[in-house]
Amino acid sequence: MSFDVSLIKNRNDIFRIANKAHVQYKDTLNLWLFVNDINLQKIEGNSLVNRGTQHLRYNRRVTQRVKWEAFVQAQYDAISDINLRALVGTGPRFKLSENENYKFYLGTLIMYEYEKASEDVMNRLQEDIRGSAYLSFSLYPTETLSIISTSYYQPRVDQFKDYRLSSNTSVLFKILDDLAFKTTFNYFFDAVPVTSEIPKTQYE
Repeated sequence: MSFDVSLIKNRNDIFRIANKAHVQYKDTLNLWLFVNDINLQKIEGNSLVNRGTQHLRYNRRVTQRVKWEAFVQAQYDAISDINLRALVGTGPRFKLSENENYKFYLGTLIMYEYEKASEDVMNRLQEDIRGSAYLSFSLYPTETLSIISTSYYQPRVDQFKDYRLSSNTSVLFKILDDLAFKTTFNYFFDAVPVTSEIPKTQYE
C-alpha cells in the first residue's frame, strides 16, 4: 500500500494526492485480489488528472492449467468525462506455460458494463455486454531482470467497432541487492470515447 500527498506553491498552486493498494489472499485453490488506484492532480483548481479504480477479483483452480475467475470493478475518470463505469464479469483463465521463469496466462471473460457520463455530457448512460480477453506474462530471463505485462482487448459483443485496448508493462533491473531501476508504461485506447473531444489514445 502507498499513500502520497503533495502541495506545491510557486507561481501556481499545485496539489496532488495518490493512493495505491494491492492486497491478495491465496491458498491452494482460491485467490482473492483487491486493487485500489486513485490519482488526483490539480493546478490552480483545474484537474489535470482525476481518476480512480477499485477492483475485486476471485479465481478458483479447476485443473492444473485452468482457473475460473469472477470480478467486479468501479472506476471514474473526470478528464475522460466518465462519472462511473461499473463492470462485473466472469470466465476461464488458462495457464499457457509451466516454466517458472516464463509464465503466460490467457483470460477469456464476458462482462456487463454500466457507464454513466459526467454531468458535462447530458443524458449519456450506456449498458453493454463486452468481451474481455487478456494476455498476461511474467518473464524472468536473468536473476537481475524481470518483465511483467498484462494487455486487454474489450469489444462490445453486438458492435465490434466499439472496443478498448489497454496495456500495463513494467520492466525492473536489479542493480544491487537493495537497489533496482523500474519503469512502467500504461497504454489505453478507446475506439468510441464519451465525446469526440476525448482523445482515443492515452498513455502514461
